[in-house]
Amino acid sequence: MSQQNNDWQQPGQQPGAGSGPQPAQPQSPGGQPAGFPTTPPAPAGWRGQAQQAPAAGAPVPPAGGYAAPGGTAPGYGYGYGYGSPQAPVVAAPPQKKSRAWIVALVAVVLLFALCAMGMHSCNQVLSASMGFSSSSVSEADLLTGDAVAVVTISGTIQYDGTTASPEGLKAVLDEAETNPHVKALVLRVDSGGGTATAGEEMAAYLKEFSKPVVVSSASMNASAAYEISSQADYIFTAKTTAIGAIGTAMQITDTSELMDKLGINIENITSSDSKDSSYGTRPLTDEERAYYQQMVDDINETFIQNVAEGRGMTTDEVRALATGLTFTGMDAVENGLADEIGLKEDAIAKAAQLAGLSDYEVVSLDPETDDLYELLGMLSATDGSAAASGAADEREGETLLER
Repeated sequence: MSQQNNDWQQPGQQPGAGSGPQPAQPQSPGGQPAGFPTTPPAPAGWRGQAQQAPAAGAPVPPAGGYAAPGGTAPGYGYGYGYGSPQAPVVAAPPQKKSRAWIVALVAVVLLFALCAMGMHSCNQVLSASMGFSSSSVSEADLLTGDAVAVVTISGTIQYDGTTASPEGLKAVLDEAETNPHVKALVLRVDSGGGTATAGEEMAAYLKEFSKPVVVSSASMNASAAYEISSQADYIFTAKTTAIGAIGTAMQITDTSELMDKLGINIENITSSDSKDSSYGTRPLTDEERAYYQQMVDDINETFIQNVAEGRGMTTDEVRALATGLTFTGMDAVENGLADEIGLKEDAIAKAAQLAGLSDYEVVSLDPETDDLYELLGMLSATDGSAAASGAADEREGETLLER
């Protein structure tokens, strides 16, 4: 037994010098010498900690068996094996993520843009060949019977070409005026006011409109928006609508002290002493402050007169309400700034009644836009840039008179 243990050698070990031929040792089915402690069978499908491809000529473990990390003979995965050591397996470098979807997305956007341009060009060619205008056909152009047209005034009253501007409102008023099927108009107003001059012009355009006009007030109908609404024949408001805010404001920001702290010196070279009074680089003088106050009072007086004429009230009655604050819809009905609590549908029914209609259609009447620019606008819009419904915040020229 002792001789047998001395003559036995571990796998991979060379015989000692001078040793004679050794008899073949019996092997276990797993490739270990007979009598060598064997390991219990591993669970089916279990693999060692690190799997490596077997070396050339090495026995392959049976299906469902397991392989030791360092060799090819079965055993526990402790990092040691009974065969020749294997070279470490190097993981393949991760493949770069494909950017093909970006190219595809850009191609789709360009395809839509090209299609829109092609459709627009074909529309222009077809319209020109048939003698029609190149602009798109509105709902009012398709009318065959009497109708009430609805126009939405939303956002800041300013000069932007929409129905919240003099140019935009006049365009739809002219269309409604010349269309024989449009018998009355409903203004759906949701605005907190804006530039005083724009509101004055829009009120004048509505005053000149010959067909019945009814206002449907949304969440806000204030300041310059109310000045426009006051020229309608009838005003509906919700109970919680903020309505009124008759008043005018001018804002001049004095940053001179801040500039001094920052060490910034600004010199204005002007043709007169008061030319830079609204620049904000110096405080107003007493004379300049009185001058601007008189300007605000004069402009606000035109506001009061417009409301008085539109609502059939005296200027003193309107002046008493010209606090610059809004009223609730319920208070506005009581003080005469509105006629009735009601919804948009009530305003449409009232407009039809004033026009003497019993059977009528309802159409939307808004400025026409170019299909291509509308598509590109939707694709490029990222912030929404919706117009504020509160008090105006535009700055035009040196000063801005707000309503």
